[in-house]
Amino acid sequence: MSDRPVFVIGCPRSGTTMLQLMLHSHPRLAVPPETRFLVPAYYRRRTWGDLRVDQRRRALAQWIATDRSTKFRELKIDKDEFVQQAVDGPGSLGSVFGTAFRMYADRFDKARWGDKRPSYVKQVDMLLRLFPDAQFVHLIRDGRDCVASLKEMPWYTLDSFHAVSTWAEAIDAGGRLRRTLAEDTYYELRYEDLTDDPMTELKKLCHFLEEDFSTSMISPREAAVAAVPQHKVWHSNTHREVTRSRVGSWAARLDDWEIALCEHMLGDRLESMGYELSGAPRPAKEHITACQKTMQKRKASRMRKGMRDRVNRMREPGPVAAMLTTRQRSLAGIPQQRKELTEPV
Repeated sequence: MSDRPVFVIGCPRSGTTMLQLMLHSHPRLAVPPETRFLVPAYYRRRTWGDLRVDQRRRALAQWIATDRSTKFRELKIDKDEFVQQAVDGPGSLGSVFGTAFRMYADRFDKARWGDKRPSYVKQVDMLLRLFPDAQFVHLIRDGRDCVASLKEMPWYTLDSFHAVSTWAEAIDAGGRLRRTLAEDTYYELRYEDLTDDPMTELKKLCHFLEEDFSTSMISPREAAVAAVPQHKVWHSNTHREVTRSRVGSWAARLDDWEIALCEHMLGDRLESMGYELSGAPRPAKEHITACQKTMQKRKASRMRKGMRDRVNRMREPGPVAAMLTTRQRSLAGIPQQRKELTEPV
């Protein structure tokens, strides 16, 4: 049976929380609410030093468990026990992270863990450094619905140009992953197909994950109580049955100029994913220019961050890859433990 970690990725507001709950409802998978420690700790990894040293692992684990920015509390696992298990575990960055998620899975007596954060779609290279055996499930939704939904979120403070750029970046990243990752590592499915026929789509997804399909995945409302924090009111739909009520709702939720902008800037990507265009007129030149500038600025920012990380990779303070699962240990050259055979008395 597989013990590979599973990451749910995609554009924000594409249904990733619903998919997280469907996976969490599987008897062998535990996928927690979003935490915020993995990415910042990775980019600050030189701060923690060589994690083969016990005290370095302790320092990192204590930061994860106590810093308010990490949302470690969402895992509802004992802080002191986590710190101790991280110290007792393998000496690598991914192993400390993986220990937290494994302990979350242990809460539910489940064999595998996952993680969900939409922005991971642009950070798969980083995640594979940490968890080289990871599997990625990319949920794709009509970009116009994503833009409409983002605009309505209380936490989203950017404009429509950024929302359009966010969906474009997720689709472009998915295209690169589709071309470069193995078939047993990367999987795509559409939100519209998942909500239209959950059983069929989840059976195919379980095949990819090398898991037996469970009917409990179709109605994940019970999992929402445990895996969706109450303060996240924008996820209220996850406490109900799976529905298609929001499919195509962009037509009533976007202004005419936003529909025109989406179809002009995202048209080729939308059609490549199977979404029909409405035939909206060409947007105003100033809207096109503003969106292009936003996309260019965001790309430049990503490139600067990527360059800094490439420099840091040339001077790693210690091992990065996790050494917890069967395949991770094999890739690290760690001999597999053999079960002792005893003769019956």
